[in-house]
Amino acid sequence: MADRFYTASAQSRGWGASPVVPGTEDDIAETLGGLAARFGFRGYLLITVPSETSTDFSSNVLLTSWPDDMLKTYDHAGLIFGSPVIERLRQSTNPFVYDAERTNRRRADGKATIAADLFERHGLSRGAYFPAHNSAGQRGALAFGGMREALNPREMAELNAVANRAFTEILEHRAGRRQHVSLSRREIECLSWASAGKTSVEMSEILGLSEYTVNHYLNRATRKLDAVNRVQAVAKAIRAGLLN
Repeated sequence: MADRFYTASAQSRGWGASPVVPGTEDDIAETLGGLAARFGFRGYLLITVPSETSTDFSSNVLLTSWPDDMLKTYDHAGLIFGSPVIERLRQSTNPFVYDAERTNRRRADGKATIAADLFERHGLSRGAYFPAHNSAGQRGALAFGGMREALNPREMAELNAVANRAFTEILEHRAGRRQHVSLSRREIECLSWASAGKTSVEMSEILGLSEYTVNHYLNRATRKLDAVNRVQAVAKAIRAGLLN
């Protein structure tokens, strides 16, 4: 059944064939979910590669079937700092497998056990990452995680061929959607100061507004950008070219 899904969904979208067929985010999510099931994984993760200044992982997630509480715990524990996987994604464009226990032994922050236990608890101890990029030079990665043994070379090659297409399609889809997003001058100002690390109180003093009004502008901008919090709103606004 998983193989039939892959044939019907992935091939009809142009993944594994040419040209790429645009689709909705739900279509992309369905295809990636089908691939995860076909290869015996618990779920998938599609991200932009976090920059050196990123302070959380969640704002870099484009699509995922990994548990929300896992990502929240990951960020709460500050595991983005010193992550061997993220560091490798920043430095290399080659696909690689991961084993949560072995990979996190390379952490120098004393959080190896916390990280390994988190992935073990959610059934995502083993998997693979496939770096991706688009024509604009934006970098991302597609990952699959579960408990199965390491992928063989043929499987690695097959999934690697999907990464760029998934990454490119989701960015193009969101870019098209954001062309219709219009932020007010005040919303852009507040997001800009938020990107500089200012709190609502500090922004209210800088802009001569009440804290309530600042939060109103931030919340409105967050809704317009379809973000879950102001950190993700800032990240989306930057990627959409709404902030310098």
